[in-house]
Amino acid sequence: MPILGPNQYGKAENRVVKITRDGATHHIKDLNVSVSLSGDMDEVHYSGSNANVLPTDTTKNTVYAFAKEHGIASAEQFGIHLARHFVTSQEPIRTARIRIEEYAWERIATAGEDEHSFVRQGQETRLTQITYDGSSWEVVSGLKDLTVMNSTNSEFWGYVKDKYTTLPEAYDRILATEVAGRWRFNWSDDEQTMPDWETSYEQVKKHMLEAFAETYSLSLQQTLYQMGSRIIDHRSEIDEVRFSLPNKHHFLVDLEPFGLKNATEDGAVYFAADRPYGLIEATILRDGCEPRIPVDLTNL
Repeated sequence: MPILGPNQYGKAENRVVKITRDGATHHIKDLNVSVSLSGDMDEVHYSGSNANVLPTDTTKNTVYAFAKEHGIASAEQFGIHLARHFVTSQEPIRTARIRIEEYAWERIATAGEDEHSFVRQGQETRLTQITYDGSSWEVVSGLKDLTVMNSTNSEFWGYVKDKYTTLPEAYDRILATEVAGRWRFNWSDDEQTMPDWETSYEQVKKHMLEAFAETYSLSLQQTLYQMGSRIIDHRSEIDEVRFSLPNKHHFLVDLEPFGLKNATEDGAVYFAADRPYGLIEATILRDGCEPRIPVDLTNL
């Protein structure tokens, strides 16, 4: 007889926008929240009995009610409130996993005193995943779609060559990528001091971008390692960082047919290729820690 394996259910992509009013100054939190629950759910699969099933519509309603009742101090804090609620209020639920995407808005400066106009920021999407089993927490945060470029201070040479190699060595090239990153916090117990989630995100992004900008790169792998290392070195609340970095290739255009020299030292013209692209991925760990972030970030 077939045996039921791991399973979960919930409500995905609940869009919630919370406006907090501080007099004439308003603040926005714009989230996309997905709830996934698991536990004593064998019978609903075997016989169709819903006796242990909290409707997914109820999980959706809880997201909106908690946004009003608790507010949204940060994506992480909001996810923690939700995960704790589902595990502690429903006996059949053993584990709750909350995934959140956060979309940033920037205030539009006006001549008046009212501060209630915003423009959507397009730099990146902030991410977090909170998992709670009733006794311990795992918080993995991150970002995606953060596009960065160095227009110089990047080389690529000395690599293996065989009969299929056509790529010329580069001693002054563009290095560009679209960062997808996750980092795992070492906060796992209610007895520990909880990180300042907002400050942590701001500082992680700062160190990540500084490392990208300041590293004279001989490979995207080297730059990736420096980005993760700087986070580990400067943020004690984080034990593990994983990056997935597509190499956004920029190739020098051959302008010789037009009698033009296309040299980097003169300010070159490039062709930006969107595919195929090199994909560089790695995990950077605090010494003594084990990797727990999935190798495939699409599974997180």
